[in-house]
Amino acid sequence: MHAGYMGKILRVDLTSETITVEEPLPDIYRRYMGGSALNLYYLLQEMPANVDALSPDNILALSVGPTTGVSISGQSRMTATAKSPLTGAIGDSQCGGFWPAKLKFAGFDAVIIKGKAAKPVYLWIDDGKAELRDASHLWGKITGEAEAAIRDELGDAKIEVLQIGPGGEKMVRFASLMNMCNRANGRTGMGAVMGSKNLKAVAVRGNHKPQVADKEALQELIKWGAKTFPNADVAGLGKFGTAGVISVQQALGGLPTYNFNSGVFDGWEAIDGEILYNTLLAGSQEGQQDRKGRDTCYGCIVRCKRVVEFSQGAYSAEPLYGGPEYESLAGLGSYCGIDDLAAICHANELCNKYGIDTISGGATIAWAMEAFEAGVLTAADTGGLQIKFGDAESMIKLVQMIVEREGFGDILAEGSARAAAKLGKGAEFLITAKGQEPPAHMPQVKRSLALMYAVNPFGSDHESSDHDLTYEEDSYKAFEDRYASLGLNNPLPAQSLDPAKVEFARITQQFFGMLDSVNLCHFVWGVSWPLYGPEQAAAMVKAVTGWDVTLQELLEVGERRVNMMRAFNAREGIARDQDKLPAKFFDRPLKGGPSDGIKVDKAQFEAALQEYYHQCGWDESSGIPKRETLERLGLNWVADQLGI
Repeated sequence: MHAGYMGKILRVDLTSETITVEEPLPDIYRRYMGGSALNLYYLLQEMPANVDALSPDNILALSVGPTTGVSISGQSRMTATAKSPLTGAIGDSQCGGFWPAKLKFAGFDAVIIKGKAAKPVYLWIDDGKAELRDASHLWGKITGEAEAAIRDELGDAKIEVLQIGPGGEKMVRFASLMNMCNRANGRTGMGAVMGSKNLKAVAVRGNHKPQVADKEALQELIKWGAKTFPNADVAGLGKFGTAGVISVQQALGGLPTYNFNSGVFDGWEAIDGEILYNTLLAGSQEGQQDRKGRDTCYGCIVRCKRVVEFSQGAYSAEPLYGGPEYESLAGLGSYCGIDDLAAICHANELCNKYGIDTISGGATIAWAMEAFEAGVLTAADTGGLQIKFGDAESMIKLVQMIVEREGFGDILAEGSARAAAKLGKGAEFLITAKGQEPPAHMPQVKRSLALMYAVNPFGSDHESSDHDLTYEEDSYKAFEDRYASLGLNNPLPAQSLDPAKVEFARITQQFFGMLDSVNLCHFVWGVSWPLYGPEQAAAMVKAVTGWDVTLQELLEVGERRVNMMRAFNAREGIARDQDKLPAKFFDRPLKGGPSDGIKVDKAQFEAALQEYYHQCGWDESSGIPKRETLERLGLNWVADQLGI
């Protein structure tokens, strides 16, 4: 066993009901680290091409990283990877909470799940041992009920449970994996994959703390973080959560509104993070929201997770189900033109109870609202439901219909792109890339995201690269040393998309890919404003593992991950022709506020796309990695798979 790792991978074949343990060689760990890259190693090695994402042949991999479970902020993360039922491409999603650290403490670095159980089961991992247990009595239960039942059954209230809700059981294509009933592997439909396997949950308990090679060096980083945090940018994130981003985006003209038709929302003040903090966070009435309304992940001082508790008329929320992040406030709020904070919090709770992604859920509803208002969808399509922007009741009704796959909700449960295809109309209102709905960051305003949404292997995503605004000249000065460590020394306006901006997107994509493989929180271990910077990430991995790791080596892990994802997609027939944005982003200028009249310039975008392929070392006509690029990264075996 190498420092930082437990040295064991748990393998579960649900079809044969067999459980085995693998002990990977140290060079596998060092090359792929953990998380996303390690998951991709197993998927590419063991899963045939072109399998149905909801078939037993799909593999669901759950991995932590070398630093998971050590006593420093931002390390308790887990990555889930499988073929996505939403996009048909690679699916990849991260979560925080306590479950990732507890999996490590239970003695494992990853769980590789194959096949399909004959009846509902859950996986029980207890201090190095694992067994499958009947989950028939848990099927159909919402997350809070199932978690309580599992803990009661196993006789331990401290057991951590990763599970699907009824949304995953019914294979809503954007269903989430949930832990703590409020931490979500939300994107790309990993909950639907788990549901297709009749696997209700993975419960973990353990007491095996990972070894640390250099405890003194790690302690110095811990002390530095504790001393720096009160005056760091991330301290504001701790107080207001990502919900505080609402006001920032509104000021920029980058708050997605009315299905991305505008970047400003008249009702933004009613759903802002400060209002949430002062009104609906648990303990706000007695001024105790910092104690009761802020939750954290294992070992983290930031405490950015929202906890709401209220009952207002028809709407209520329980603390167990957390509270809305910025993406949820926008997706269930401004996307749909809704400024009722209580309604948004209630809808967020429904999503966590039933286990669906708030981003894809809200965006799919916003798509339906725009199509309905345009007369393209009618009451005949919706089962008589009137769905218009600003109508909180219909938004909540649609969430309920989606998670139950009831009526029109059964169509929306496929995601907006599949819904439009199934209905044969409404495609002109789509805002998807590779079939996935976008997060609440507008590519019209943050121009590198136009490129990143298109090229990202698992569809539009806001956590796959750094954002333009911190690389503008005024902001850049505050983070100059951090950017310089990545070789980025040329700050540019947010609206630029020249070769230097492409380089910014590509290099920070590699860095974020590393974070998702080492499994570090982007809000603590980022490029610019987070608590720790890139060089400190390398120092932390070195302290934990004892490896003489450099930042460049870690960046290559991220680059390896991106190339493996592209290779996976190439096997599925997904290449250059899918690296695109919806026509709406090019054809429709935004309306109102600072971004009025702005749209993505198509010629600029296409030039940046070609430049990106060139910089990545990919074939510029197909978008597939060249053999020499894969060989440089030690991925000869991937090149052989692709026949290049």
